[in-house]
Amino acid sequence: MNLPHAMNIQVAARGGRRGGFSLAELMVVIVIIGLLATLVMPNVIGALFKGQRGKMKADISQLVMAVDNFYIDKARYPQSLEELVTSEPSYLNSSRVPNDPWKNPYQFEPPVSGQKYRIYSLGRDGQPGGESEDEDYDNTMLQD
Repeated sequence: MNLPHAMNIQVAARGGRRGGFSLAELMVVIVIIGLLATLVMPNVIGALFKGQRGKMKADISQLVMAVDNFYIDKARYPQSLEELVTSEPSYLNSSRVPNDPWKNPYQFEPPVSGQKYRIYSLGRDGQPGGESEDEDYDNTMLQD
């Protein structure tokens, strides 16, 4: 009766079959992970871009309200966005003007000869023009 138990001990002592995954099993798992990544990544990148665009719209909307309040109080437009935080009272709820989602400063053009002022972001590339994430976005586009 003790003989089968003794045989198990001998097999274990010689190393026996070790647990783990074969190379083929690992390759199948890697292929599955790769397929899932190719399906999921475009959605993740799209959601990230949508979130950045939403933050930019909210920031520009906040800056528009601050500029309008500045005009109501002082009967003139600020010459820069920095004036919104350096004047008394401050027109933003922070000590500095926020940057766009790509860490670039928002741009401001005061009104000239009857035209409305312009607050805008140069997009991800920080350069004028561009498409998709590099597209410029300004306060006139908020109605879209």
